[in-house]
Amino acid sequence: MAVEISPGVGVRWYGLSYMLGFLCCWLLLRTLAKSGRILLSTSQVADLLTYIIIGVVAGGRLGHVVFYEPRLLITFHEGLPWWGLLDIHKGGMASHGGIIGTVVAGVVFARRYGISIAHVIDCMAFAAPPGLCFGRLANWVNGELWGKALPASMQANPPWWSVKYPQEIFDPNFPVESLQPLAPLVDPAVPLPSAIVEAAYNHREDVIVKLEPLLTAYWPNNFLQAATDGPLLFGVLLLVWLRPRRPGIIAGAFLVTYGAARLLSEQLRQADDNVFMIGVLTLPMLLSIGMMLLGTAVLWSISRSNAPRIGGLFPLSGRTQSLNSPTPAPKA
Repeated sequence: MAVEISPGVGVRWYGLSYMLGFLCCWLLLRTLAKSGRILLSTSQVADLLTYIIIGVVAGGRLGHVVFYEPRLLITFHEGLPWWGLLDIHKGGMASHGGIIGTVVAGVVFARRYGISIAHVIDCMAFAAPPGLCFGRLANWVNGELWGKALPASMQANPPWWSVKYPQEIFDPNFPVESLQPLAPLVDPAVPLPSAIVEAAYNHREDVIVKLEPLLTAYWPNNFLQAATDGPLLFGVLLLVWLRPRRPGIIAGAFLVTYGAARLLSEQLRQADDNVFMIGVLTLPMLLSIGMMLLGTAVLWSISRSNAPRIGGLFPLSGRTQSLNSPTPAPKA
């Protein structure tokens, strides 16, 4: 937990990553709106952020349940929120689902305000990388989405960039007897594995020194995906939108780049238990391939259109057309 207000209540790291992502999204789009580089006013950017938040949370949760835990759709229990689908406090969000939810939210927003759907989705795609990056870093803090184990030849002296997870000792196949030397160092009233993990996360050096040699070294998948989904993706979109583009180009570039980067980084990630697979392709890989194909189709379709070029960090001539100008904003 990032900030604990009372036992079990506070701001969690994953929630904090969402807050930072939404803040970066708002600041970036507000800056573009104030400088006339997008067809939204600053007040409309604030309204769009509300739609984005709903789309990300609803889409991310529904995507996780549909793609990875469909049993939650028919899981009901006593006490709030009664339905497994709504147990978001227990974790479970899918980035692919969040992207789909954001697109739906963008379509609804664009239709309500009479703005080009493609342009609105371009804006959201352009502002998405910081949030994706923070989400992967939160996964690392929470010990989620592990990378694959490094080769056996590297385990004796693993490189500095490798990652070890204290939660590994909860694995039923972990040799519990190897933890006995740590028993005198932790609270005897708590089950030994739980006490050791808690001590490790509390930065107990005496525990960490003895625990670390017992753990497996893994590829730092969270950091790799944070880099590809954040700085790398944002850098590509910056290059693409240096000059005004037809609406939809940025969204297409996002889909192709994110899909390709995710497909490559997934090679070093452990597959989720019981995840759907086709051969060696896991569900996240299949979804990423689908994003690449969709993005390619979008880019091909837009390249054949005669839609006016808008946006761009360095407009071709003057400022981007404002919503307050006499000429209406282009429609998708």
